Amino acid sequence: MEENLLPEQTNDNDRIIQVNIEEQMKTAYIDYSMSVIVGRALPDARDGFKPVHRRVLYAMNELGNNSNKPYKKSARIVGEVMGKYHPHGDSSIYDTLVRMAQDWTMRYTLVDGQGNFGNQDGDPPAAMRYTEARLQKVAEAMLDDIEKETVDFQLNFDDSLEEPTVLPSRIPQLLVNGSSGIAVGMATNMMPHNLSEVVDGCVAYIDNKEITGEELIAHVKAPDFPTGGVIYGMEGVRQALLTGRGRVVVRGKCHVDTKASGREQIVITEVPYQVNRDQLTDRIGQLVVDKTIEGIAHVNNESNKREGTRIVLDLKRDAVAQVVINQLYKYTELQTSYGINNVALSKGKPKIMNLRDLIVEFIDFRMDVVIRRARFELRKAEERAHILEGYLKALDHLDEVISLIRASRTPDEAKESLIKKSQEGKWLLKQELFSDLTNELYTQAEGLSEAQAKAILELRLQRLTGMEREKIIEEFNGLINTIKELKALLGSEDLRYALIRKELLEVKEQFGDARKSEIQYLADEMRIEDLIEEEDVVITISHLGYIKRTSASEYRQQRRGGRGAVGSKTREEDYVEHLFVASTHDTMLFFTEKGRCYWMRVYEIPEGEKQSKGRAIQNLIQLPGDDKVKAIIDVKNLADKDFVQQHYIVLCTKKGIIKKTSLEDFSRPRANGVNAITIVEGDELLEARMTDGKSEIMLAVKSGRAIRFEEEKVRVTGRGAIGVAGIEVDDEKDEVIGMICVNKEDTTRTILVVSEKGFGKRTAIDEYRITNRGGKGVKTINVTDKTGSLVGILYVTEKEDLIITCKSGITIRTGINDIREAGRATQGVKLIRIDDGDEIAAISQIEEDDEESEVTEQNPVTENTGEENPENNESNSNENQE
Repeated sequence: MEENLLPEQTNDNDRIIQVNIEEQMKTAYIDYSMSVIVGRALPDARDGFKPVHRRVLYAMNELGNNSNKPYKKSARIVGEVMGKYHPHGDSSIYDTLVRMAQDWTMRYTLVDGQGNFGNQDGDPPAAMRYTEARLQKVAEAMLDDIEKETVDFQLNFDDSLEEPTVLPSRIPQLLVNGSSGIAVGMATNMMPHNLSEVVDGCVAYIDNKEITGEELIAHVKAPDFPTGGVIYGMEGVRQALLTGRGRVVVRGKCHVDTKASGREQIVITEVPYQVNRDQLTDRIGQLVVDKTIEGIAHVNNESNKREGTRIVLDLKRDAVAQVVINQLYKYTELQTSYGINNVALSKGKPKIMNLRDLIVEFIDFRMDVVIRRARFELRKAEERAHILEGYLKALDHLDEVISLIRASRTPDEAKESLIKKSQEGKWLLKQELFSDLTNELYTQAEGLSEAQAKAILELRLQRLTGMEREKIIEEFNGLINTIKELKALLGSEDLRYALIRKELLEVKEQFGDARKSEIQYLADEMRIEDLIEEEDVVITISHLGYIKRTSASEYRQQRRGGRGAVGSKTREEDYVEHLFVASTHDTMLFFTEKGRCYWMRVYEIPEGEKQSKGRAIQNLIQLPGDDKVKAIIDVKNLADKDFVQQHYIVLCTKKGIIKKTSLEDFSRPRANGVNAITIVEGDELLEARMTDGKSEIMLAVKSGRAIRFEEEKVRVTGRGAIGVAGIEVDDEKDEVIGMICVNKEDTTRTILVVSEKGFGKRTAIDEYRITNRGGKGVKTINVTDKTGSLVGILYVTEKEDLIITCKSGITIRTGINDIREAGRATQGVKLIRIDDGDEIAAISQIEEDDEESEVTEQNPVTENTGEENPENNESNSNENQE
């Protein structure tokens, strides 16, 4: 017997597998963890749902429990979900259903509940046998097209049915309603957002795939809670939107009322998200009893379903309401903070996702849904067109079809006879039904297929009438158009993005609403431009690099020939070199003589009195000591993509080199600047202008010549290029002194030139003929010892004023309409009386401001300016031809 038992014991031992308990526990725990993470606690980044939410909505849809149908008992829905898809406790399913129906829990409720679904005071919902529910329209938008093979399905827990792995949601649910859950080793806590803002963010991404998180925050500003409240401070919110982790502080909303007795009361009308109103009231009462908060006589929760939240705090006579409110924020849940931790499943794996990641994930998912839906609809359209083709072939050979059917003993025999006869007879539809376009989209087969023959046998006799034939042809042509559109959609990514964009905007139109939560910036977070009044300012930059801004109204208007006023106190060797007007909210582009570009907002430029010298520009931008600003361009909004793509920066140097670059190349500010043009040795940047690409360019040189040519003659190049020849500069002493861009359609403007000794004039643009770039140009002012060299050229209207700045710091503002028009080769008239040894340093134009300007009469100019006999000047001058 012992011998017989031994083999049995050996066999039993063979079935025992030796394992390491540590490895076994590790493997089992990891499997359990992943099951909890993927199958229970974390939402999918595509549709924003955990499995239980997805199953509840899918089961309700399968039950036909739609928004336009009667309510069904919650118990019926829970039983359907539990029996078919979610083999867990009924309480977890009912809790999910209840939560999706609570408008203080969900920003956009997905279930329309009837009955007691609880309240914000913490009262529980009624049992599921008492309540009823149906889908909301928003939830239906998340289930749209699910029957069109848009998402993958998987077997349910007992392999008897199929359920979707994800819903083909048109709505970015995860951002809109948020989610929270605790998995193993990780958790998620995502805040709800405003649907309109989220759609705007999605559309912005579709329009510009390179959009940054910072730019998206302009659209999706902050969370938006169903219970309203005030978001207090944005730094933590910004961190969450940019990194996926952060903190949001929410305060309840309250105001102070005065009762008839004269006593004040604090009325709380909104509480922070997920705060229980009864518990808040009890907490305040306890703090009053403990004397932690003094000044409250009585507290009562008067909230109800009709009027919403109303918690009333009666104050004592000597209490200061604001002090009490601050204590409430400090000691109670009237101010609450939430940790944001955006963890979701991306491609089946948990991932921390910022705002941009979530939007990209959703749009990529919508792209997949649109492609799958289009393929399904195309297949169905082609299948239907195939059947209609068979009908039309049968109608064309009706007598043969009827005789074949009558001669057949069984349906199968009739089907086989039809297929054989049609293929032998090569039945084809008449060519006029198939245009060239139709042949490209759809190819008809010779004879009938099995599917067509079967459909013909099932055809009702009424379809054989002439009118029915017309209907079949009409339906067939409609299907051909559908096939054309679907094939175009599948062949073009741009069309698919356009469709996604259109559907998103429809969602916004149907379900979008205003924000419920206000945003309150802290003192150190306020955007400075919100505090700066938008106004025009005069910006001056001196020769030695001192910059300031001054209100434009400080420069009073004078008649031409006036003495001027001190515009800036400068050192003896310094003088104002640049003077122009801009709005405080604009962005300035500074171009230096070495060809670098720097950025600064106008409000960042220090404000100074008219007589002050300003602040060294090196202290404001990272400008090397051996470089200096030579040109400035004022841009309203660098974030306007359409504007920057349609405009250009034209640069010119003292040696007559000109270069054109897209403004888009300068739309991304960098602290240390960028290279705008490569400057050759011995040359330096002189001027920069912004154009729309259709202007004419004029360059003027010190010796009094000017050239006019089409901007199109200068091709667009990158920031690092050198440029091309704009005007020929004769000798070492001569140089370009200015560049203007002329709008050929504007007939109200003239060319204004000014010499260094105060002479100037206006000349019609037509007097300068258009030539090729790189020539010598023509005479623009008669340069003499009396006038001095040419110092400036402007493109002006009579509604503007001219501001002239001398090297001594004297400035004068005079109306352009006071300066008379004269011929191209004259020396002009005296614009300003200049002291001996002084010279004009810069000229600038400014829009006339009649209300602010103070007109000062001056004695008429008596010295000889050439005005008395302009004809003599003109006759004595010789044009400098090309």
